[in-house]
Amino acid sequence: MAGMAALQGAMASLSISSPGAASTSSFWGNRLATYSAPQPGIRFVVKICPIEMRLKRWERKKCKPNSLPVLHKMHVRIGDTVQVIAGREKGKVGEVIRLFKHNSTVLVKDLNMKSKHKKGTEDEPGEIVMIEGPIHSSNVMLYSKEKNVTSRVGHKFLEDGTKVRYLVKTGEVIDSVEKWLKVFKEGNSE
Repeated sequence: MAGMAALQGAMASLSISSPGAASTSSFWGNRLATYSAPQPGIRFVVKICPIEMRLKRWERKKCKPNSLPVLHKMHVRIGDTVQVIAGREKGKVGEVIRLFKHNSTVLVKDLNMKSKHKKGTEDEPGEIVMIEGPIHSSNVMLYSKEKNVTSRVGHKFLEDGTKVRYLVKTGEVIDSVEKWLKVFKEGNSE
């Protein structure tokens, strides 16, 4: 009996009540204190990220401590005109339509075409379709349509303080508001 009294006294000192009593403790699986609304000056911003993971079951990617894959910084963005500088499609020019930052690859419109065998359903028969295959970002280089030359990318600040990308050889500014609006509208229409 003395042991039971000591245990009850210890539980009382820890402010842990029995399972039947109303408690805010998580010791018995009950909820903790109720959720409080955020402070009036704090805003929560939801970012929509167009990153898509295309990993095979056997692929192992290097991860950060929070178990998310390491995403690589790339010198190209969606909507850029690039020229392939290595591989089977060397010398061909196209537009970037999708980025895969987890393995640093890009899809270029109508380049590196692969055949995909689609399985038939009850309504439609099976077919073989041609899709774009990924190209590593190190095998593409930004391309100027006006001067017909490839160039590395540079970064600079304009007079109004905005940071933009430009082609090193020609000085042509790649980033513009009109271009991003066009890419954003095309992305929403899909």
